[in-house]
Amino acid sequence: MTGTAWARARAAEAAAREQLTGIPSWLWDGEALPVPVETFADSHYGLLVEEAPDLRSRLGLGGSAHLSGLLLPAERLIMVDAEEAGRAPGRRRFTITHEIGHWVMHCSTVSREPVYCRDVSVREDPSPEATAATVVLDYPPPELEANQFAAAILMPRELLLAQPQPTTVEDEYDLARIFGVSREALRRRLWLLEQGLNGEGA
Repeated sequence: MTGTAWARARAAEAAAREQLTGIPSWLWDGEALPVPVETFADSHYGLLVEEAPDLRSRLGLGGSAHLSGLLLPAERLIMVDAEEAGRAPGRRRFTITHEIGHWVMHCSTVSREPVYCRDVSVREDPSPEATAATVVLDYPPPELEANQFAAAILMPRELLLAQPQPTTVEDEYDLARIFGVSREALRRRLWLLEQGLNGEGA
């Protein structure tokens, strides 16, 4: 784990906390779970969410790398892979929130280029030899930041730590269901919080 990666994770955590404080109470009361991220996308950020069977064809891209998500800032559109979304609802929620993270942290009125995220950028299942640190932090900087932003939005620190902490695999699955995420996403989030992750200035 490098100091730079840790600093980026902390900055993304702080950005997510700031965004959550700006969500109107009529959209979310700050407590109800799972956090309604698709409602945030549409009603707070003005981003439409659509599913499509082949995101690469949407941009006319060649190659074979699978895309899980796609942000088209100029169209204010988030697209998610339809097959993946149907198979793994938690992955769909993470991908949507990951793209919101790109919108908040990486898009501007000057730079409105499409952002496409390969499945490895929002992967749910680490390789057997991967450590917790590399699974969380071994990404290109924008992907690391978007992943950390998504985790902090979907599993707000205070709400997650207020829950009984899991001691068994079954507990992990139960807690993941409460937050509408995968077990792997939950485990990575808990690991980072155990390491003392918090927003900047905390």
